[in-house]
Amino acid sequence: MSASDIEDVESFRLRARAWISEHLGPAGYADLHPFADTDEEELANANRDRALQRRLFDGGFAGICFPREYGGLGLTPAHQRAFNEELAGWEYPSRLAVPTFSPCTAVLLDFGTDEQKRRHIPRILKGEEVWCQFLSEPSGGSDVAGALTSAVRDGDGWILNGSKVWTSTAWWGDWALCLARTNWDVPKHQGLTVFMLPIQQSGIEIRRIERLNGSTESCEEFLTDVRVPDSDRIGAVDDGWTVGSRWMYHERVGHNSPYVTRPVTAFGAARRGSPAVRVAREAGLIADSAARGLIGESRMLQLVTESLLHRLASAGPGSNLGEHAAAVGRLFSGVSSVRRTSIAFELAGDIGAAWDEDEDGAAAECGMNFLMRQTTCIGGGTTEISRNVIAERLLGMPREPAPDRGVPFREVPRGPRQR
Repeated sequence: MSASDIEDVESFRLRARAWISEHLGPAGYADLHPFADTDEEELANANRDRALQRRLFDGGFAGICFPREYGGLGLTPAHQRAFNEELAGWEYPSRLAVPTFSPCTAVLLDFGTDEQKRRHIPRILKGEEVWCQFLSEPSGGSDVAGALTSAVRDGDGWILNGSKVWTSTAWWGDWALCLARTNWDVPKHQGLTVFMLPIQQSGIEIRRIERLNGSTESCEEFLTDVRVPDSDRIGAVDDGWTVGSRWMYHERVGHNSPYVTRPVTAFGAARRGSPAVRVAREAGLIADSAARGLIGESRMLQLVTESLLHRLASAGPGSNLGEHAAAVGRLFSGVSSVRRTSIAFELAGDIGAAWDEDEDGAAAECGMNFLMRQTTCIGGGTTEISRNVIAERLLGMPREPAPDRGVPFREVPRGPRQR
């Protein structure tokens, strides 16, 4: 479309506001709490999110920044931002935002063939496909380039064997992006390839992982002789790190991607009151000067985080900031999240240490959130990795010594050394 054919942002905002108020309900427990207490509740929430995504599609508000030829609206990130601002306080398909739309669908847009995009993106926009990441491995931690999952050429397809871990929603998801090793005789970054594959098939065993807070939404997958047609390969053979680098960018941007429909937290906080305010009010500290200082710090960190992530996501990987700039947002958001969680825990007082989930309201969540706070510095790539990326790729500092650099991956020692 030409610029003159694109609806102006404010007209779009007003139209979105009217549609949202007519077709969506107020945000409920399932929107604010990503993990249900039982599998039955989680599946019900997942089906509800699929239905909400379909409602967005039927209403003409799905895929706002996606090209029209793949079922989107072909509009700008500013239009998506306007919709997200108007969405604050309303229900939305929260379980489909990440990783389905970012990073998975974003990677498909960047590197998929036209046939792949036409086959999958309309189904994603309708809520018919939920996507996951088969990325991390038990042996590799944050070193995703050290993938041991193998893909061996077999006629017009590939045979995959290996394991992946920390995959959100895999037990009820539909498709996955999978990073696999196709060449063991070159350095580790040069022998990788990305594939897409349906999750619910006989060659994939899925095991649930229980976290400290009782959540079992993360999974570990074991792939045994899984056949993938070459038509489901993403990008060139052995060039998976090119795809993977952009994949990491989209993962770090996460919920702030222009491809994601999700309420802007700052607007929601302005309408509902921030978590720190709610906790302080329930703890009877809303008039205390020290508590107000903590509330102000928490609010400042929230606003700065959102502004920074919006700036990085708006610039995009092709800007002069480059795709590695997303590591700045990843680092700041992880560290600030830990601090804001700690502030809420401090405001909760005794309730933060011993709480009753049925009686203590917003303060009841602070104790478990405090115990789980470090996950925001681990999931989606650790903040330690982000520090390295910032230092080496953005600031040009000397790279850390790496004994596997330039060495064929087959020759890289794995496991404890034998004396």
